[in-house]
Amino acid sequence: METREETIPPNASASPLGVAHFSAIDVAPAKFVSLAAATGFSSVGLRLHPAFPGAPYYELPVGSDAARDVKARLDGEGISLYDIEFVVIGPHFDLIALVSMLEAASALGARRLSVCGDDPDRGRLIANFAALCDLAATFGMGVDLENMGWRTVASFHDSLSIVQGSSRDNAGALVDALHFFRNGGQAKDVLAAPQGMVRSIQLCDARGPAPITADQKVSEARTGRFAPGLGELPVASLMRVLPAGAAVSVEVPIHSSQAPEEHLRHLHDAARALAG
Repeated sequence: METREETIPPNASASPLGVAHFSAIDVAPAKFVSLAAATGFSSVGLRLHPAFPGAPYYELPVGSDAARDVKARLDGEGISLYDIEFVVIGPHFDLIALVSMLEAASALGARRLSVCGDDPDRGRLIANFAALCDLAATFGMGVDLENMGWRTVASFHDSLSIVQGSSRDNAGALVDALHFFRNGGQAKDVLAAPQGMVRSIQLCDARGPAPITADQKVSEARTGRFAPGLGELPVASLMRVLPAGAAVSVEVPIHSSQAPEEHLRHLHDAARALAG
């Protein structure tokens, strides 16, 4: 297995930094783009598919007023749409149901789709992941598989294995700092990953002992994150082994008492301070 020795360049604080929609999911896409630009981010992710039944998301059909507004904001603010989320590849995965969402994302310039794997049938999971990669490729997009402790694909090594098993050039493993470290990942694992496998990094932090039950893990992921560098996870070690060309963003949900712009500015400043 190939290894790399790339580390953050001296000017990392000036490198592009994105922000995930989950950081302020109640803010509609067009306004979120403007807030992200105003607080210093270079790119955004948008939630165009529900992460779980009842989860908030936004539809931006091709040609709709909402889609035109978002595109105008992206162009006007000089900010890019990096990725969209979030698809769960489970036992009843429906590939065709994702076509219109991917078409809409591609029209806005999205480059990647974030997914997780939650199917105990490994052969079927790999086949469906590969099929999704093929579909995304027709829209000029790639697919990143994120590990989550309460899902079938629970660890970073699990996600790498599925990505490698798919044999798709546009497939990648997404490193979310919370899920990565809470499920056994270490910075050296990113270094050891094959070249090009890790294309997307999401920064956040956490405090206290790792949750044990699935419900506890879900709760921490949705309500227990902190800005990068303000918790106890070794996020700085992850920043030192960023793969060349990997996109970096911040994902920390807002607390109800915070104003969205204040929250996003806080996330941006914390991430920049961590990068040095």
